[in-house]
Order: sequence, then C-alpha cells, then structure tokens
Amino acid sequence: MIDSQGFRANVGIILANDEGRVFWAKRRGQDAWQFPQGGIAPNERPVEAMYRELYEETGLRPEDVEILGQTRRWLRYRLPRYMVRRRSRPLCIGQKQRWFLLRLVGSEDRFNLEATDKPEFDGWRWVDYWYPMREVVFFKRKVYERALNELAPLIFPETGQQIRPGGPVGADHRTGSD
Repeated sequence: MIDSQGFRANVGIILANDEGRVFWAKRRGQDAWQFPQGGIAPNERPVEAMYRELYEETGLRPEDVEILGQTRRWLRYRLPRYMVRRRSRPLCIGQKQRWFLLRLVGSEDRFNLEATDKPEFDGWRWVDYWYPMREVVFFKRKVYERALNELAPLIFPETGQQIRPGGPVGADHRTGSD
C-alpha cells in the first residue's frame, strides 16, 4: 500500500527480552542488520501486519510475545534517490511505519528464521536497546531514533529516554553455514 505522497505503509518491530536487550537480525546473505519490518497489505490493520511479519521473519507466534506499546503516529523515512525505482507505479519514495515494542514471553527456542519459504534473516543476536540506532543503514537512523526514544519509557520507566552507551552482547544465532 503506497499512499498519495509515495510512502509505503509498513510496520517495524522492536522485540525485547527481560533484560531490556533487543532482537537484532542479519539480512540473509548480507552484512546488513536491522529490526524486523514489513509492508501492510490492503485491508490489513497494523497490528495484524505486525503479527504476520513477526512470524515470517522470526517464527514467533502471538503467544510468544506481549505488546508493550506502539508509536503514536506514522514515522517516515525517504529512500536515497539511487534506491527509488522511478519506473514503478505508483512511485514509492520511502516508508511510513508504525512501530511496535514487544517483550518476548516465550522461550528463545521458539525462534525460527526459516519459518517461511523465503527467509529474510540468517542470523540474530540480542543487543543493547540503543545499539540499533547507531548501526542501522544511514537512511533509517532518524526513524529508529524516534521509535526507540518514544518507546523507551515502556521498557525503562526509571530512566525514560536517556540514551545509554552500549554495544552488542551475547552470541550470534545463525542458521545454515557461514
């Protein structure tokens, strides 16, 4: 679904564990890392798209997570000019995203990056909550910053939106052979 301004409707998923670390996933066959995200189909509500994308990209089901909150508004980013497919109709210049913050309530054993025929990720790890804001591809950084800051009080009520230093923790979890 691309709106009249050229933004594709999308959901973003920040999945946290009990320690406040977040799920950081490696795109299949690339050295690019990001949060799970994906498009919203026609007649699909954002929460329905979130659960569908969660399953497609992590193998997790609704019973494996708890929704802690979502962004109040759509957060938008523009694609760099070289990534815009000028011949496509309707023209997509970027994405508008509704971000969800989830807590893993099931076991890590429930992750299955190959739950579908076309897996998007081939590795994952738990990282510091603020790490993705610094490490995601440049054109998504402002959206990540807005989403993480808006949702931080739901997971860190005592510190609120204070950005904390940190880096990745824990081992990578990969499927297949690297």
